[in-house]
This record gives sequence, structure tokens and C-alpha cells, in this order.
Amino acid sequence: MNKSRLEAFSDGVLAIIITIMILEIKVPEDNTFESLKPLIPVILSYVLSFAYVGIYWNNHHHMFQVVKKVNGSILWSNLFLLFWLSLIPFSTSWIGSQHFAAVPMSVYGFILLMCAISYTLLQNKIIKLEGKNSVLYKAVEKIKKEKYL
Repeated sequence: MNKSRLEAFSDGVLAIIITIMILEIKVPEDNTFESLKPLIPVILSYVLSFAYVGIYWNNHHHMFQVVKKVNGSILWSNLFLLFWLSLIPFSTSWIGSQHFAAVPMSVYGFILLMCAISYTLLQNKIIKLEGKNSVLYKAVEKIKKEKYL
């Protein structure tokens, strides 16, 4: 199966996620710098989440540059990753509006954990399909070795 549709779909979803996050930031009624002060937590949460989504997009892009083929299992694993990434705008808005309170931050952390787990599952599905001679397997093994040396 060709990987180009998966890449295009994923890029589109990630672009929508970033768009939704910025649309959650409401412009102030006033035209002073003071009117921006209440938006500081919202803007900080946006910057943090933009960085996370950007890292996932970048890693996803590089990972699929070396992938030769995909199958149904990879498609579903990719959807699982996109599902968790799609929850980032909700949690970003919540932590910003609640000034980084404990419960919203816990939910945000859980969503980021699930993003990491689902990315790892996707990576492992690709390695399972392409084998231990794949570029991805070699890259992942190199990183593991560097961590434990």
C-alpha cells in the first residue's frame, strides 16, 4: 500500500490541530498592552502545545521519509496517534483558561503521555512490517544504544 495518502491525511490533521489551537485565543476588547495580560497563560499554553505538535509533525515526517510501505495495522496505529494529538487543542485551551491548575494539567499530561505511547506503537508497527534491516529500526536501535551507554 502506498504511504502518500497517509502522509497527506496526517499533515492535514496536524494543520487543523494547530489552526484550532490558535483560534481558541480570543483577541482582547481593548487596544492596550494591559489588555493582553490576562491572555498570558493562554498564549503560554499555545506556545507549549504548538511546540509539541510541531515535534510530532517533524518526527512523523522524518519517520515516513524512510518508510517504504504501509498496511492496515499502520493506518490504524496512525489514526490512534492522530486521535490523541487531536485532543491537544482541548487540553491546551483548558490549561490556559484555568491558569495551569492541577486537574487540567493532569489531563494535559495524560494526553501527552498517550501521544507518546501511540507514536511508539506506530513506530513499532512500521518496524514489524519492514523488519530489522529497515532504516527506521537501525535509527531506533542507535538511539537506544546511545541512551544506555
